[in-house]
Amino acid sequence: MLKDAAFLPQARLDGLIVNKVDEETLVYDRKSNRAHCLNPTASLVWRRCDGQTTAEEMAERLQEQLGVPVNEDVVWLAVKQLDRFHLLEPGRQMTFAPSVSRRTLLLKYAPAALALPLIMSITTPTAAQGGSCLPVDAQCAIDDQCCSFNCNTGTCGPPL
Repeated sequence: MLKDAAFLPQARLDGLIVNKVDEETLVYDRKSNRAHCLNPTASLVWRRCDGQTTAEEMAERLQEQLGVPVNEDVVWLAVKQLDRFHLLEPGRQMTFAPSVSRRTLLLKYAPAALALPLIMSITTPTAAQGGSCLPVDAQCAIDDQCCSFNCNTGTCGPPL
């Protein structure tokens, strides 16, 4: 299959909490406890991954919306990143997508480098990790460290 005739894969929505903030999209993956921030390019591509839009169509839309020249290689780089962070439906083979590196595109499209897709990702603590506190008789420095919220002279005391 030629890359310009290849359809973009389907965006994954199951198990995700999605919030749009300005031009970026924040995606929290409840399965992996990872938070992802998609820049405007990655966000636009991800939102158009419907299994019916071609890379060529997506490049045209990106060019219109971003106001800078965009090649299909930019689209495929975004798809590659989205796939790496598990933001696409599993099971669709990506073998038809050309191998594109961010470095190659930076050199090729230096004036339009801001249009390159970028996904920043962090692992977030689970609720149990985030809610950890010290038991009674543990060493403490402030009340907030103790489950009882009672740090009495350096030791967690019973609740007041």
